[in-house]
Amino acid sequence: MAMTISELARAGGVGVETVRFYQRRGLLADPRPARHGGAPGRRHYGDDEVRRLRFVRSAQRAGFTLDEVARLLELDRMNDRPAARGMARERIAALDARIAELEMARSSLAKLAKACAGGADGPCPILEAFDG
Repeated sequence: MAMTISELARAGGVGVETVRFYQRRGLLADPRPARHGGAPGRRHYGDDEVRRLRFVRSAQRAGFTLDEVARLLELDRMNDRPAARGMARERIAALDARIAELEMARSSLAKLAKACAGGADGPCPILEAFDG
């Protein structure tokens, strides 16, 4: 199925400028010229581009940078599963560290909120904690 850039963008859940940005970064291939009967200068995309665009978006949601996404695409092309697995393990470790950081922040904020609710005298512990 041949799609225009706007149809590709819609299928991938992004804007047209995002598709163009990914093309400039080499994450998506340049479009194919339209075949017979198409408007002059019009380019078309197919199912492969939709899959690749969705891959890029999914990898980003998992926390990979665009450079890392490019590396994952290269590893896929080379069928280098051990390297891809290594990248996933590194990403998991980074996510675990971020989760621990967020849990500590949550716990601290919950204690401050409890202290704030515990009395009306003096300055608010929440505001005092962020003032120093």
